[in-house]
Amino acid sequence: MGFGQSDGYDRGPREMHKVICSDCKKECEVPFKPSGDRPVYCKDCFSKRKNENR
Repeated sequence: MGFGQSDGYDRGPREMHKVICSDCKKECEVPFKPSGDRPVYCKDCFSKRKNENR
């Protein structure tokens, strides 16, 4: 890829979506649109759960 060409990662700021954490019930923002069929966690609860599953 030459200088100045886009590799697909330069999309600018990500669109954030307000959600309620499924664990602690705090409002937070995630960089994806939740589909509603899976729980969504704030970054604190997400990292807690990720560390518990190791």
